[in-house]
Amino acid sequence: MTERELPPAGVTAYAPASIGNFAAGFDLLGAALAPLDGSLLGDFVHASFAPEASFRLEGPFAGALAGDARPNLVLRAAGLYQEALMALGRPAGPFALRLEKRLPVASGLGSSASSIVATLAALQALCGEPLGVSELLELAGRAEGSTSGGIHLDNVAPSLLGGLQLAVPGRDGRPAARRLPWPAELLLVVVHPEYQLATAQSRAALPERPAWGDTVDFAGNLGGFVHALHTGDRALLARCLRDPLVEAHRAPLVPGFRAAQAGALAAGALGCTLSGSGPSVFAVAEEEEGARAIAAALQQGFAKAGLSGRAWVCTLDLEGARILSPVPRHLLLEAHP
Repeated sequence: MTERELPPAGVTAYAPASIGNFAAGFDLLGAALAPLDGSLLGDFVHASFAPEASFRLEGPFAGALAGDARPNLVLRAAGLYQEALMALGRPAGPFALRLEKRLPVASGLGSSASSIVATLAALQALCGEPLGVSELLELAGRAEGSTSGGIHLDNVAPSLLGGLQLAVPGRDGRPAARRLPWPAELLLVVVHPEYQLATAQSRAALPERPAWGDTVDFAGNLGGFVHALHTGDRALLARCLRDPLVEAHRAPLVPGFRAAQAGALAAGALGCTLSGSGPSVFAVAEEEEGARAIAAALQQGFAKAGLSGRAWVCTLDLEGARILSPVPRHLLLEAHP
């Protein structure tokens, strides 16, 4: 193999933040986020081949994970990826991994999904892309489910594939997702209050089984949401940008949520609810000036509860996970003999 043909010895992958549930689709819908200012809102994972496995944690939110006794999600995702490669009879590592944790943990912004997806994207590029997209999606869902049980796609699917994704039945019972059409002019306003809400705590607040009426309402609302997107029915979309299933149970866990939600709707939001399991909140705006007003209203609502909040005005990230900086092997070897 020539120097030109050698696989990259080091890559950096980025996976965007995401909104889970996306109001209408508990555990089924998710949207990848791209701030209007062009910044990258998500985690970075650096991966390279190494004589022995190693893991390093850094970034502005690394401290929130430093004391966690459980294996980091990067290591869980890497372990699943190595198992998949070994099942194909391919060498699998060792890898040196470094996570730049840029998303706040327990935030409702798909923080765990971003770390998982960035890891899989980095290893996939490093190893010559041996797995298919459906296989990566399944690995991501399994890694995400290691903290909440089962396979969860609502955050990992958009973070991996971009856009607004709906989890659908796959072949042979395997997980699958489909991108939904989203009006390009509609903006997503996201505010993260300085407050942590663990996914496990948020799920514990939910009833073991929802009432039949709530289930039917949820199904009709989700169906209406999907129909509105495909037909361009803006009025129906606004009616369906709500969470009829879990919001009522989780709202008391987030100080200031109801005030923030009321303020956003009064400022013209088409809809407003928790992002994922919270505490972050998202709203949908029809234009940028209105989005700024909605962001201010959300922040004011949280301020009434004594919480400051950071705001982003976003479009959908249509690309999903991507490689930012492959490093040719011969350059790395020259720098680190």
